[in-house]
Amino acid sequence: VGSLEFCAGKLGSKLILVLGHTQCGAIAGATKTYLGSKDGPTSKNVGCALEGLLIGLSRVAQQAEDELGVGAELDTLVAHSVKVNV
Repeated sequence: VGSLEFCAGKLGSKLILVLGHTQCGAIAGATKTYLGSKDGPTSKNVGCALEGLLIGLSRVAQQAEDELGVGAELDTLVAHSVKVNV
């Protein structure tokens, strides 16, 4: 997010293009965070910026799971989460 703020604020960029890619580490982490949160209660306190990002993206994994069905393989769920996010 900081890079985007810099582009728009300091460099005066008028257009920012955000693209998805396969094997996205952020989406994979968010999917694992989402699946982990289903196993038990999670803290409402975010420990770091990365954890906040992963928690924020977990709704993408939830939508992917809703579309694929509970029990989908992790790799399949991550790949579909990438598509959902784009």
